[in-house]
Amino acid sequence: MEFTVGQIAEVLRGAVEGDATQRIDRLAKIEEGQAGSLSFLANLKYEHHLYTTGATAVIVSRTLELRQPTQAALIRVDDPYTSFTTLLEFYQQATRTGKRGVEEPAYMAASSRIGENHYRGAFSYIGENCEIGRDVVIFPHVFIGDRVKIGDGTILYAGAKVYAETVIGSRCTIHAGAVLGSDGFGFAPQPDGSYRTIPQIGNVVLQDNVSIGANATIDCATMGSTIIREGAKIDNLVQIAHNVEVGRHTVIASQSGVSGSTKIGDFCVLAGQTGLAGHLTLANRTTVTAQSGVGKSVKEEGVLLQGSPAFSLRDSLRANAVFRHLPDLERRLSQLERSQSATEKP
Repeated sequence: MEFTVGQIAEVLRGAVEGDATQRIDRLAKIEEGQAGSLSFLANLKYEHHLYTTGATAVIVSRTLELRQPTQAALIRVDDPYTSFTTLLEFYQQATRTGKRGVEEPAYMAASSRIGENHYRGAFSYIGENCEIGRDVVIFPHVFIGDRVKIGDGTILYAGAKVYAETVIGSRCTIHAGAVLGSDGFGFAPQPDGSYRTIPQIGNVVLQDNVSIGANATIDCATMGSTIIREGAKIDNLVQIAHNVEVGRHTVIASQSGVSGSTKIGDFCVLAGQTGLAGHLTLANRTTVTAQSGVGKSVKEEGVLLQGSPAFSLRDSLRANAVFRHLPDLERRLSQLERSQSATEKP
């Protein structure tokens, strides 16, 4: 694919400085730019590359003041990082998901319906009474159970498993090996010490623009729904238990686990290997640092948590500072005890 600098600027609602007729056929890092490539500058520590890059054009901020002339044409926008992300999304859509049609063997039950312009890869399976939108991409070996609903433009990568009754919104991305709708971890202890399985009869609901990472698992609700709200991003190897609710535009990094019935607010951040106990509530914009364990609810918005058990970042840093000095404090205490003992002798 090839576009002029002017065409790209029009898509991004930017202004061109330089030759708008030059042609672009690929994207590149600013330090690796060559003729025909488009780069961007968002972090000013890379500004020196702007004056030496071989890229044909560079996306920059409208407010950037140049220190010297550039060979590359400039496309000035409000937010270079967001604009470049928009182009990456367009490129990914055109190159990775350009497949259309049905490969054989692929199975779809006669009672199910799928919209126009879709792709179904070999060995994919769609069960009974499913409703699937248009422009949906289903890669090989994807399993979709009965009565599943999937919105327009959603992508399911190879080997994803979607259990019955799951609802997936529009423009979602489900990466390879992810499992949506597996049983919640519900077992009733019996008098003899054994456990009786509690049937999990709820489902999983993903709203629009949700991303689920590779090998992530989201359990169905015992009753009702496990809900991942609009724009949430869940990384690889994350476990979301039954009846959890993840708020809008919340991000959860790899190897994190959220226990049953916990409610996470909007715009929260859970860093890698964090753990949340069950039946908690996290207020909007809560941030939990890596390897922290949260055991009680957070009611105040915008709190930063650290540690296991996690508490406020400020208090945690102060406690860690004291912890590092414990050997010295122990030595000084021993000296004081010996000094006190010596003065008390007759």
